[in-house]
Amino acid sequence: MDSLKKFAAGNSQASGNAGTQQSGEKKDIGDKIAGFMNKKEGGKLSDKQLETGTDTARKMYEKATGNKVDPRISN
Repeated sequence: MDSLKKFAAGNSQASGNAGTQQSGEKKDIGDKIAGFMNKKEGGKLSDKQLETGTDTARKMYEKATGNKVDPRISN
């Protein structure tokens, strides 16, 4: 897990689509992992679709468990 955190932290500016992000938004680890997986699959989804997907997954997790996701992982 530490290697994923290091990867996500180190490649925040290396991504080719980091510039398409709206100002004020900050990519969390979940977003970076989703972007990495999307890139490996051929980049079929836009950044906005990935953000919506990760936000939906976080909300579903919080609703199902009643626990908040750690802010270090998802904002």
